[in-house]
Amino acid sequence: MTTPVTYPGQVHPAPIVNDMSVNAPIIHQRIIARLTAKLYPLYESGKIAYEPLPETMLGEYSSPTPDVILYENDTDQTRVIIEVCQTRGVKGDLQKVVQLTDGALYGIQEAFVYDYKTEKWLRYRKGDGGQATESSFSEVLQIDLGPFV
Repeated sequence: MTTPVTYPGQVHPAPIVNDMSVNAPIIHQRIIARLTAKLYPLYESGKIAYEPLPETMLGEYSSPTPDVILYENDTDQTRVIIEVCQTRGVKGDLQKVVQLTDGALYGIQEAFVYDYKTEKWLRYRKGDGGQATESSFSEVLQIDLGPFV
């Protein structure tokens, strides 16, 4: 039997029981699943040009991960992002999507925040000057996302 070596000042963390740090209630995941499931046939049939993907990083490593992205495979760019939240998270999620959309890193043209408590959508388009509008209609996709949830 060996004795573990300890060093002065060494901190011993509590054992990790469950390191799954995703905060996503069932309703949140259900809405992501519905959006992806209902958008994918439109992509496969050619009615929309971008592939819907759930919880996919925007970049290669340690990058933001929106709830749903619509991805242009030919250019390796994300064109539309969707964040799903409840009322308390709307303000924070809206700030995130505005920053991501107005930034030049990912090619995002349009972003949505869906509040599942109020069933309201906010849309933000690149260049909207930080002002979102209450709408579920995607001008990029030319479809209303509202019925998909």
